[in-house]
Amino acid sequence: MEFLTALTVGAGVVFLAEMGDKTQLVAMSLATRYRVVTVLLGITAATVVVHGLSVLIAEVLGLAIPTDWVTLIAGIAFIVFGLWTLRGDELTDKDEERAASRRIRSGFITVCVVFFVAELGDKTMLATITVGTQHDWLPVWIGSTVGMVAADAVAIALGAALGKRLPERAIQIGAALLFFVAGAAMTIQGVRMLALAA
Repeated sequence: MEFLTALTVGAGVVFLAEMGDKTQLVAMSLATRYRVVTVLLGITAATVVVHGLSVLIAEVLGLAIPTDWVTLIAGIAFIVFGLWTLRGDELTDKDEERAASRRIRSGFITVCVVFFVAELGDKTMLATITVGTQHDWLPVWIGSTVGMVAADAVAIALGAALGKRLPERAIQIGAALLFFVAGAAMTIQGVRMLALAA
């Protein structure tokens, strides 16, 4: 049951965090240059590696920091993710250049490298770390990877169908509200745990 819960939370949180994120825009950009299957496979491979690093970091943090503090920090992090989601991410010229780079002959390797670099330190990586401090690493790793690939697949499909005219602001507001609710609940729980421990 805990495995399924962690898998679901990991997938859901990362799916939300990816909505309107820079790496989602990178995925859409790459899909205009390479086959959709190549882009999805490249994104999956890069995400497996980045989120593997994320859950490793989460395991170390989870062992080093008491549970009540982890809960409080995770709650605050979710509120920050909500604000970050509202602010949104822009695809910069530098990101476009990376996505357009054809120096590597293999489209799959190009997608992997571009997506890996774009994902390092990104909101979804940090969200995976946050969830990983609360749950076991394996289901969070699997769930966060599934959530990331699903969010990017949806964006690529909608972008192709709607000519890249996605209701980005509405998606950002909805995702941010969910982060605020989860963050507030976790922050309150963390404060209560600290108060009981005092």
